[in-house]
Amino acid sequence: MNYDVIIIGSGAGGSAAAYHLTQTGRKVLLLEKGLPLPRDGSTLDTDTVMRRGAFLSDEPWSDRDGKLVTPEEHFNLGGKTKWYGAALLRFSPREFEADPAHQCLPWPIRYEELAPFYDEAEALLGVRAFAPEANLQRVVAGLRALDAGWQKQRLMVGLAPDILAHPEEAGHFDAFASVKGLKSDAEKCLLERVRNKANLTIATGKGVRALIAAPEAPQRLRGVECEDGTRFEADVIVLAAGALHSPRLLQTYLEQSGLARTLPAYRSVGRNYKSHVLTALLAFSHRPVSDVLSKTLLLTHERIPHSTVQTLGGSLARDIVLTQAPAFAPRALVQPFARRALGLFLQTEDGSHPDNRVVAAVGAQGRPQIDQDPARLPAARAEHRLLVRTLSRQLLRLGYVPVTKPIPLSGTAHVCGTLITGTDPASSVVDPEGRVHGMENVYVVDGSVLPRSSRVNPALTIYAWGLRVASRLASQMRSRAVIAHAN
Repeated sequence: MNYDVIIIGSGAGGSAAAYHLTQTGRKVLLLEKGLPLPRDGSTLDTDTVMRRGAFLSDEPWSDRDGKLVTPEEHFNLGGKTKWYGAALLRFSPREFEADPAHQCLPWPIRYEELAPFYDEAEALLGVRAFAPEANLQRVVAGLRALDAGWQKQRLMVGLAPDILAHPEEAGHFDAFASVKGLKSDAEKCLLERVRNKANLTIATGKGVRALIAAPEAPQRLRGVECEDGTRFEADVIVLAAGALHSPRLLQTYLEQSGLARTLPAYRSVGRNYKSHVLTALLAFSHRPVSDVLSKTLLLTHERIPHSTVQTLGGSLARDIVLTQAPAFAPRALVQPFARRALGLFLQTEDGSHPDNRVVAAVGAQGRPQIDQDPARLPAARAEHRLLVRTLSRQLLRLGYVPVTKPIPLSGTAHVCGTLITGTDPASSVVDPEGRVHGMENVYVVDGSVLPRSSRVNPALTIYAWGLRVASRLASQMRSRAVIAHAN
């Protein structure tokens, strides 16, 4: 069967594109490597999700030194949005501009061009804020009394307004997948709206292994080949497999087709890898933590401009203590510490360096590689050290005992930037309309296009970009259809 559009991947960008294109009457095939998640409660079980990692990919990669690393990727309908994506924040207008001192590249579009699609994404996802809770309010008030540089704002999240009436869900939404549909993920908020339309086909368990060229025209794709050998054809191919996987598909195709020798954009494929500089901080209090949602406020600091602090949501801080405690430690001894842990999530924009990259296959075993060296981005590393040091010292003064853990290379929840958008094919891969430079019918709608990671979570921006690209693509397809009919 021929389709108008094949979309590879069902995360934020892929689902946003599928939602919009389906409503314009296009015949859409959405391919997802994973399966739908079970609804039996296992996605809320701490032992299953955190200790056993039952829903994580086990695909082996290598780091820049050739050591084995397993990225914390999720293959399932809805992608990472089922697990993360509760914090839905806009990039600021200044984060669409270049910041050379911090090694940040500019977007080829202004904030105002994405703003209508931010509006649409927020409406579709039901973005809202919840009232700050007692423990977090106490911490924030103490920090601001010590240091006037701290600023607070309400944290916008995608959670059902009545989630507090469901204690198990309220305590397990950050890094857990909702069973009752109380978190605004891509499957629930976008795909379910169009799932029953006759012109949308959703195929799960269909990992794509190759892009297929049109006869005699390598700049144009005819379709895709899946890992099980099945093939599908379409007029347009949309990459939405994520910033680790979309560049691998494109790099492999360009090399095998010979386009790597002729397309300037090939040199940027996989480069400018970003994933924020991240640290989890547990602040242990002398009093039990009673906050339920926790994820209600966002902190910034005027002297640390590329960074934010937010809380770990629900009972995630307690779960981390319980799952990370030594196996020999009696649970009765660990529980009091777990009940007194307030979790904070510290993130700093990491900037871009062309040598921080994803490579499709390296070495004799042909493993994919993440070549990332924090030393290539000294400004980001220095600012994050300042953030961690400042917050830790001030928490100590307030009577909390801070324990920090940097998020390692395997923590890929925020990965982006490996197929960046720009106007110049010599320094970017995707044009401002979402089309790969030099390719006739290949578009990208996932986080790989982001020239900047910003200081906040990227999910909402990926949704908005997916809606924008789909809107423009639908208009182009309508125009071509009108011209063809007239002729």
